[in-house]
Amino acid sequence: MNERDADRVPVPECHDGVCITCSDTALAVTVVELLGDGLAMVDTGSGTEEVSVALVSAGVGDRILVHAKEAIATLG
Repeated sequence: MNERDADRVPVPECHDGVCITCSDTALAVTVVELLGDGLAMVDTGSGTEEVSVALVSAGVGDRILVHAKEAIATLG
């Protein structure tokens, strides 16, 4: 780690469908449409739902983790 990186706060990562910020479960979904204004329609596996993608970089076809209607991570 260099001096510039020493002051950076690590960004939380979500693994295995769990939000490490609050230890609650997040749902893996697929983005089916970008709506603008940081919103997207996603396929939940049991229908579609509108969620915020303002905190992540996501496109159509991407798998994301959603917690409380907010995308919190993209899945590789």
